Amino acid sequence: QVQLVESGGGSVQAGGSLRLSCAASGDTYSSYSIAWFRQAPGEEREGVAVIDTRRRTTYVDFVKGRFTVSRDHAANTLYLEMTSLSPEDTATYSCAARRHCCAASLWSPYFNYWGQGIQVTVSS
Repeated sequence: QVQLVESGGGSVQAGGSLRLSCAASGDTYSSYSIAWFRQAPGEEREGVAVIDTRRRTTYVDFVKGRFTVSRDHAANTLYLEMTSLSPEDTATYSCAARRHCCAASLWSPYFNYWGQGIQVTVSS
């Protein structure tokens, strides 16, 4: 199994940028497809982006062109570059993993392993 720890969250003004990281340990990181999810207070968890072991990516429509997911296999780390942030992006962001080469799903029950989550707050 794999353990996931997020970092890089914080507060930013609208229009700003943040980069989240998700460090993995415990198993062969390169064997996992990994995704970012987010959950705002009182809202359902929603998928943001997923990247498979071959670095193919899938994004939810509302982040296309603003967010970029990437992974560094040597560093066992997943990244989410977020630009043009708006208050609607305020949420707890979590990374999640499934031991599968080719996941393109952003359906949260598909993922077995989860980080603790990290807060991102965007002020207007």
